[in-house]
Amino acid sequence: MDITYIYLIPIIPLAVFLLLGINSKKIKPAVSGYIGVLGLFTSFLLSIYTAYQYFFVIGKIDGEYQQFIDKTTWLNFTDTLHIDMGILVDSISIMMLVVVTTISLMVHIYSRGYMKGDDGYTRCFAYLSLFTFSMLGLVLATNLFQIYIFWELVGVSSYLLIGYYYTKPSAVSAAKKAFIVTRFADLGFLIGILIMGYYTGTFDFETLNAVNPETGMLVLNWASTSFMGLSVIAWGLILIFMGGAGKSAMMPFHIWLPDAMEGPTPVSALIHAATMVVAGVYLVARLFPMFYFVEDGFALNIVAWVGGISSLFAAIIAITQTDIKRVLAFSTMSQIGYMMMALGVSGYDGHEGVGYMASMFHLFTHAMFKALLFLGAGSVIHAVHSNYLKDMGGLRKYMPITNITFLIAALAIAGVPPFAGFWSKDEILVAAFENNQILYYIGVFVAGLTAFYMFRIYFGIFWGKDKKYEHTPHESPMSMAFPLLFLAGMSIVAGLIPFSEYVSADNKGFEAHLNYPLAAIATTVGIIGIALAWVFYKKENSLSDKYAKSFGVLYKWAYHKFYFDELYLFVTKKIIFNRISAPIAWFDKKVVDGTMEGIGNKTVVVSDKIKGMQSGKLQDYAFAFIVGVVVLAGVFIYLWK
Repeated sequence: MDITYIYLIPIIPLAVFLLLGINSKKIKPAVSGYIGVLGLFTSFLLSIYTAYQYFFVIGKIDGEYQQFIDKTTWLNFTDTLHIDMGILVDSISIMMLVVVTTISLMVHIYSRGYMKGDDGYTRCFAYLSLFTFSMLGLVLATNLFQIYIFWELVGVSSYLLIGYYYTKPSAVSAAKKAFIVTRFADLGFLIGILIMGYYTGTFDFETLNAVNPETGMLVLNWASTSFMGLSVIAWGLILIFMGGAGKSAMMPFHIWLPDAMEGPTPVSALIHAATMVVAGVYLVARLFPMFYFVEDGFALNIVAWVGGISSLFAAIIAITQTDIKRVLAFSTMSQIGYMMMALGVSGYDGHEGVGYMASMFHLFTHAMFKALLFLGAGSVIHAVHSNYLKDMGGLRKYMPITNITFLIAALAIAGVPPFAGFWSKDEILVAAFENNQILYYIGVFVAGLTAFYMFRIYFGIFWGKDKKYEHTPHESPMSMAFPLLFLAGMSIVAGLIPFSEYVSADNKGFEAHLNYPLAAIATTVGIIGIALAWVFYKKENSLSDKYAKSFGVLYKWAYHKFYFDELYLFVTKKIIFNRISAPIAWFDKKVVDGTMEGIGNKTVVVSDKIKGMQSGKLQDYAFAFIVGVVVLAGVFIYLWK
C-alpha cells in the first residue's frame, strides 16, 4: 500500500496554520474562515479515502489487518535504539484520522458563524489548524518519542485555545492550569519512555507490540530486570499511563478539565469530543499488547480501576453543576473513564478482546454525540449570552433545530436504542460483566447517572420555566446549524457500523453479538434516569432543591467537586510554597547570595582603600620605590648579621 500521500493529511492543517498565523493581519476574516474550512475538508476527504482503501481494499491480508509503516531515522543512538519520524497506518490510527478530521471540520464550519465579529477571528482558525495538525501527528506516530513530541504540541495548542481570550484573567488562569497539571503527568510519561528505551533498546511500536503467533506472548523479553517486585517494563507502562491519565483528565489529574471551558465553545467541542482528551485512551490502545502481556496485565488493571472510579466520580459531580459547559466537561471525563475501564478489562484474542473493541467503538461514537452536545450548548449560549441553567428555559420554541439535535445527542449518550451510544456502551458493560463484576455495577450506575444529568440540562434548557428573555432568542445561522444536523445524523447511524469486524486487539476482527439481558438492564437504568429528570426538571418545581438539601454534605461536596482544587491549592500554597519553597528561598537569598554579595562588597571596600597606590604621580611611585629599597635593605642586613 502506497501510504506516502497520507503525509498530506497532517501537513495541510500545518500549512493553513502557517499561512493564517504569519498573515493574520493581512488576510480578511471571512477569507481566513474559508481557508481553514477548505484545508480541513481536504484532509477529511483524504482520511475517508484512506479508510476505504485500508478496510475494504488492501488492508486485510489472510484474515488479519496489517500495519503499514513509512519512516526515516531522525536521531541514531545505537544500532537498535534510534528515533524515527514517519507514519504508522493500522485500524486504530485510520479510525482516529476519520474522527479527528470529521470533528475538526465540523468545528471549523461552526466557528465561521460562532466567532463572527471576534477580533481574533483569523487567529482562532490558525490555532484550530495547529491543534488539528498536532493531533493528527500524534495518531500517526511510529514510536514513543514521536508520539511524545506531538503530545506536547497538543498541550501547547490547547494552552493557546483555552487561553484564547487572553485579556480575560479567568481564561489565562485556566490555560496555565491545564498546561501545568498536564506537565506533571507528562513528566511521568517521559520517564516511562526513557525506561522503555533503556531496557528494551527500542522506541518503535512495531517492535514493542510484536506478539509471537506460536506462543501467543510478546517477542520482547520484558522480565529481565525488576524493581520493588515488578519488572521495570511494568513500571514504565504505569508511568506512560500517568501521561495518558493527565491528558485524558483521569483522577487525580482531572482538575484542569472544567476550567478549560474558558475557551470558545467550538474549542471545547474540539478538545473534549475527539482530540485532546482521548489521546490517553489512544496511547493505552496503541501499547495494548504490552499492557496486556507484561506482568499478566498488572498495569492494565490499574487502567481499569482508574477509569471506573473516574467515571463514577465525574458523573456524581455533573449532577450538581449549573454551568452547562461544565456539566458536559464532567460528562466527558466520565465517558473517557468508560473507555479506560473497557481497555482495562479487555482480553486479547478474538471475542476476549471485546473490551478493546468497545473502547475504540465508544471513542468513535462519543466523538459524534459529545461534539454535538458542545456545539448545541454553544448555539444556546450564542442565543441567551449565558452558560447557566438559571438563565435558560423554554428554548424549544425559539430554537427547533438546536432542540431536536441536542435531544438526539442526549439520547445517544444516555444509551437509549437505537442511537449510537447504546451500541458502544453496551459492549463496554459486556466486557466489564465478563471480567470484573464490581466495575460492571459501577458502569451500570454511571449509565443511570449519565441519563439523569444529561436530561437535567436538556429539560432545563429547552423546557422548564418559560422565561421572558430581554432579547428574543433565535436559531443559529446555517453555518452553525449544518454541523449540528450532520453530527445528529452520525449520532443515529454510527452505532450501526459492525465495528468489531474492523477494529480488534489482535487485528483479526470478530463478530460481536448484542447481549440482550445486559442491554435490557443498562437501557432500563438509563430510562429510569431520564424519567427522574422528567419529574424533577421538565416543569418548574421545588423538587430538585428539596432533594438536594436532603443529601446535605454529600451534595455540597459534589457541588464543590469534592474540594480537589482547594486541596491542591492548600498543598501548593501552604505546604510547598510556604513551608518548603520559602525557607529555601530565604537560604538562597540570605546565605548563598549574601555570601557572594559580602565577598564582592568587601572587595570593593579594600580596593577603595588601596586605590591611592595607583595615583599616576611619578613622585609617589619614586617615594614608594625608595621606601621599598630601604625596607628590603634593612631586612637583608638584619638577616645577614
